[in-house]
Amino acid sequence: MFEPLRQIFRSRPAPVRAAVPAGERYYAVGDIHGRRDLFAALVDAIEADGRGGGAARSTAVLLGDLIDRGPDSAGVVELAMQWSADRPVELLAGNHEEMFLESFEDEAVLRHFLRHGGRETVLSYGIEKSVYDGATLREIQSLMHEAVPAAHRAFLAAGRDNLVAGDYLFVHAGIAPNVPLAEQKQHHFRWIREPFLDHDAPHEHFVVHGHTITQGIDVRTNRLGIDTGAYRTGRLTALVLEGEGRRIIQAVETDGEIAIETGDCDQ
Repeated sequence: MFEPLRQIFRSRPAPVRAAVPAGERYYAVGDIHGRRDLFAALVDAIEADGRGGGAARSTAVLLGDLIDRGPDSAGVVELAMQWSADRPVELLAGNHEEMFLESFEDEAVLRHFLRHGGRETVLSYGIEKSVYDGATLREIQSLMHEAVPAAHRAFLAAGRDNLVAGDYLFVHAGIAPNVPLAEQKQHHFRWIREPFLDHDAPHEHFVVHGHTITQGIDVRTNRLGIDTGAYRTGRLTALVLEGEGRRIIQAVETDGEIAIETGDCDQ
């Protein structure tokens, strides 16, 4: 009677033991989506953690989707720019950054962007709601050209599609299974869900990603998702990687107050 259970357990892939290079520490931050308040609290917590964490060289990795849906995308971008001037920060491009940048010239993309959280982004740049509500798509594009600083657009446009650190691969959305990293398409890095999410065999690297909201961190044998839905749940997550160790730092809003929570990450 126990043989079927033995077969089930034998068929499960073994967890991948992954590590970042010796002497380095990485802080991967999940989708922020306009929650500058949570982002600011998390930045402070990461800096405090770094000061108390020894001499490792630390790098922050923003996994994309800094903007849209939440109330202060402009503030998030400005803070990310300031942070990157003070310490090593790697920005990955998400699908929402892609839509935002393309919407300045493409009305069809702009229409899609505005329906998926872009309205909040446009308003965060100081465009009056009454003006926005009465504007055509072409007029909204003109307002965006006037209101969004060129430095913000350049910062987001410089976001990379992936980052490799030791055994880890950081991406926004995921990768196409069984496709070498060099042959992945940009669309996969920024937009994919399936078949990536259900793939349980090892990839070339252990993948750290955002893009798909889960109630808690999503730890699998070959990947780890850290989009905890900040704009909706009030919980923004950073994954800390050092050696083979994994732990989390979260900025959590409860009843209008933001607190920092920390914990281990199951491997």
